[in-house]
Amino acid sequence: MEDFDLDTVARKSVKGVFALVSRTFLIQILSVVASFILTIYLAPESFGVFFVVSSIVVFLNYFQDIGLAAALIQKKEAVTTEEYRSTFTLQQTLVLGLIIPALLFSSQIVSFYKLNSDGYILFLALVASFFLSSLRTIPTVIMERNLAFGKLVVPQIAENVVYNVALIVFSILGFGLTTFTIAVISRGVIGLILTYIVQGWSIGLSFKFSAIKQLISFGIPFQANTLLALVKDDLLIVYIGKVLPFNQVGYIGFAQKWAFLPLRLIMDNVIKITFPSYSRLQHDPGALRIAIEKSLFLISFFIFPTAVFIIQYSEFLIDLIPRYSKWEPAILSLSFFALNTVFSSISTPLTNFLNAIGKVKTTLYFMVFWTALTWILTPISIIKFGFNGFAAASFIISISSILVYLIAKRYVNFSFTKPVFRQLFASIIMLIFIVLTKQMISSFATLFLDMLIAGVIYLGILYLMAGSELVKTVKFIMISVRSKK
Repeated sequence: MEDFDLDTVARKSVKGVFALVSRTFLIQILSVVASFILTIYLAPESFGVFFVVSSIVVFLNYFQDIGLAAALIQKKEAVTTEEYRSTFTLQQTLVLGLIIPALLFSSQIVSFYKLNSDGYILFLALVASFFLSSLRTIPTVIMERNLAFGKLVVPQIAENVVYNVALIVFSILGFGLTTFTIAVISRGVIGLILTYIVQGWSIGLSFKFSAIKQLISFGIPFQANTLLALVKDDLLIVYIGKVLPFNQVGYIGFAQKWAFLPLRLIMDNVIKITFPSYSRLQHDPGALRIAIEKSLFLISFFIFPTAVFIIQYSEFLIDLIPRYSKWEPAILSLSFFALNTVFSSISTPLTNFLNAIGKVKTTLYFMVFWTALTWILTPISIIKFGFNGFAAASFIISISSILVYLIAKRYVNFSFTKPVFRQLFASIIMLIFIVLTKQMISSFATLFLDMLIAGVIYLGILYLMAGSELVKTVKFIMISVRSKK
């Protein structure tokens, strides 16, 4: 059995988080800068087109390996070369089975959404990037199984540099929607090349059903879960692209992008690590309890105050930044999406835990519930409240995700309130300060000062309530990062 003890997994996980966050810190800044420049130079309609077309291609992505990549990561025993090759062969067969119809019906898709020639070329570019991404699956799985996140981060850094630099340069040069086309193709090529440089494998085409039979028993329910996530999220974007004008879809995309930015920068990196880490610890309930509580503590430490900042300060940023007034209609949606991140930051690590211990059918039931709720509430909310109804429904549905805690606790007796209560309390005190002082904000200087004081209040209260735990966490991170094991 290919298991690790708690100390080994903890150190490897901490080093992985540190690698993914610290080594990509400049990339994250670059991504923020690129997004900022795009929102200045591109019209809401261009954002709307990219938002919808991207969701169409994401639809293809969910069918590319029927969950076998996740099954390889979750598998307790060592993975054989035959399993890797059989998975790769089946995956590429599925990918071609998706790409060919996508190309054959591309004209109909373009006609349905009334896209111009730039939109059509963007669709083809995203389909090509989907194929390039599929070729990276096996080496990425190998790195994640080995908790080799230091290697995993190398192609991520390079592809994100290329992608964001292309976005910045070509949007400034006035390429409009073609900016996205150039960026996604460049990212796909660079990412593929570097992935194979840092993690080669004995690539080959072969297929034995006996080699993947066990994987399929986990992979199909897991992929059914992600398929429902597709129907719940991305297919919904495809739907609103037809029922709403592209400028309003652009407002939704703008609000979602900025509100979910903390999740992308912080939680995605943690989640990428917790699934393989929980999988390696599934034999030890005590170790899992500690791992879950630490994950909740760290994620809520960043997400809770960031959500408050987004909700309270976004209107001032939109007002003060030149050429940003066009995004003012998106402020309410931005606030609803920010509230969504608070609940998502709690529920996602727990669904990750359930998947890691093999309870994919349980998470599948949750996804069925959330998908049905989404498709019932969202169209009604859009009819009632316009495009802001999309974000409002998203927030209401996210509240129900707290039910995951009740199920997860059946398998591991972890504390929910202890890891997150202090961050919540400190965030509320910080919120009260902002509400009382934000009427004094009239310039970038006063905005920055108010944000600085609010941040100090949050950290100060948290240090008073959880200072010893913060110190221990920092020390453990420093020791783990320095460790060569």
